[in-house]
Amino acid sequence: MSRIGRMPIAVPAGVDVKIEDGNLVTVKGKLGTLTHKLNPAMKITQEGDVIHVTRPTDEDQDRALHGLTRTLVNNMIVGVTEGYTKSLEIVGVGYRAAKQGKTLVLNLGHSHDIRFEEKDGITFDVPTANNITVKGISKQMVGQIAAQIREKRPPEPYLGKGVKYAGEKIRRKAGKTGK
Repeated sequence: MSRIGRMPIAVPAGVDVKIEDGNLVTVKGKLGTLTHKLNPAMKITQEGDVIHVTRPTDEDQDRALHGLTRTLVNNMIVGVTEGYTKSLEIVGVGYRAAKQGKTLVLNLGHSHDIRFEEKDGITFDVPTANNITVKGISKQMVGQIAAQIREKRPPEPYLGKGVKYAGEKIRRKAGKTGK
């Protein structure tokens, strides 16, 4: 059996989990509500404040979905209780970020400013001009928005300029050798 899929999911106090027909899981917590339709082949049961995910057979497809389903439900519970954050760093002369109202404005060396609007429970925080924090309750949405921001100017290997994740190591290349 899957080591991850077998692990029970503890539901903390203040979190309401509702499992409907067709594996439509709704999780309500202090930060918000998440709803996700999971694969109907998996069996999701709630016993008190513990959720178990079981698979019907040992076929490859069911084995792959077992751990995934458990992880998705766990991520929903963590999201509505603690939330998720992703930090980005901007490296480069003249590259900076600013927040204007609910809009993130990036100056990344293009001829125009790049703008991102807060939506779907995603918020931006700009503690300094070179740091951005993306916050939200959905792990998938936080990662997706952070990836879209990074994609506007990915770090280049010669000087390391661009937008990178906090703690990301950029593999550097040697430049041209002189005579």
